[in-house]
Amino acid sequence: MSGIEIERKFLVHKDRDFKSVAYSSSRIRQGYIPTTGATVRVRVRDDKAYLTIKGPSQNGGLSRYEFEKEITLDEAENLFQLCEPEIIDKTRYLVKSGTHTFEVDEFYGNNEGLIMAEVELNSEDEPFVCPDFIGMEVTGDHRFYNRQLRRKPFILFRGTLPKEYR
Repeated sequence: MSGIEIERKFLVHKDRDFKSVAYSSSRIRQGYIPTTGATVRVRVRDDKAYLTIKGPSQNGGLSRYEFEKEITLDEAENLFQLCEPEIIDKTRYLVKSGTHTFEVDEFYGNNEGLIMAEVELNSEDEPFVCPDFIGMEVTGDHRFYNRQLRRKPFILFRGTLPKEYR
């Protein structure tokens, strides 16, 4: 798969239930290979593995070029050895809302307590319906990029957020 990825990111209200309305969940581990100018990610999601290359963000973090290819689990485990320290570990829940699917990530380790949702769009101005657990938008806020969460985890800045997101 390749093309332009258009997505918006949101924090999830801690006191609102999203798990009971999820139709699927999977465990994800991902690491980042050191590069300049692009993001190269290795991901294992349940029993499948992927290599993803993402270009620089455009339009305030709303869109960027993305290339993704399925690889073997063996290849992924070998590529993890080339990744920067600290692997991102999370569970992803899929929640349908209108015609869109929100991907809700619950993080572990140094990012424990962070719950973030993303929705992929076909155009930057495409309308969508937010589920009631969706809170503050963080599209374009680099603190919430997975690669950045590896370097500067949530535990370092969680106190700067409103209480409903800590």
